[in-house]
Amino acid sequence: MSTTEAPIEKGAERGNASPAADPFVLGGRTFRSRLIVGTGKYSSLALMKDAHRESGAEIVTVAVRRINLDRKGSDPRRGSDPHSLLDFIPPEMTLLPNTAGCYSADDAIRTARLGREVGLSNWVKLEVLGDERTLWPDNAALLEATRTLVKEGFVVFPYTSDDPVVCRRLEDEGAAAVMPLGAPIGSGLGIQNPNNISIIIEHAKVPVIVDAGVGTASDACIAMELGAAGVLMNTGIAGAKDPVRMARAMRRAIEAGRDAYLAGRIPRRRYATASSPEEGRPGA
Repeated sequence: MSTTEAPIEKGAERGNASPAADPFVLGGRTFRSRLIVGTGKYSSLALMKDAHRESGAEIVTVAVRRINLDRKGSDPRRGSDPHSLLDFIPPEMTLLPNTAGCYSADDAIRTARLGREVGLSNWVKLEVLGDERTLWPDNAALLEATRTLVKEGFVVFPYTSDDPVVCRRLEDEGAAAVMPLGAPIGSGLGIQNPNNISIIIEHAKVPVIVDAGVGTASDACIAMELGAAGVLMNTGIAGAKDPVRMARAMRRAIEAGRDAYLAGRIPRRRYATASSPEEGRPGA
């Protein structure tokens, strides 16, 4: 694992875009890439591996329910099944188990415990869904599960709605980051409520990771320009006609959006402003 221990920081000061001066600190570890990728919906595990490599991501989410858990007491990345999902994830990538498919706090808590018990990680991307059609999070149950898992020593990254109040309460419960959705899971609609995301980022004392709804590179770039610490995506890459090329595009978009955020955009104006002022021109 190519990470080092470091205190959580919200982000670098604007105007200093040096990678060394702009670490991505998540859960007390420092990463180079601000792109987090998933493992679902790929047509093959080999294609997933190629896309992950091209993305440059260092963190990958894995649904606990999709993994062969008959590996208790051994390295969960090793086993006799040559087609195991984990065998296609390089050992240097950090696993972020998630509780995808859980519809109650009890179910999500049980799934997180199971992932830790078999040796995946004490990190968890916490998902508690409230509706099967929209996959919208159940924020009341999410708060309950976050509270319990933090007390049990988990490093919790909750997937939530783009509600600034809920994000603040999740932070108060000890979440290591908050992950508001940009749009419904797998929708590809992009950032639907940029003002909400901006408010969440402005007040958060933990990293804000935009999660869900990213459909193309410009969506990822917008999230980073808003000041997000990172972006988590799966379908936007896995569902593309060329996942490997899209992974490369997403990597570049994340980098460009972060640089633009740190550089500081010009103010929006109602009317034009001349690029070449007339003051001081010859003959004036």
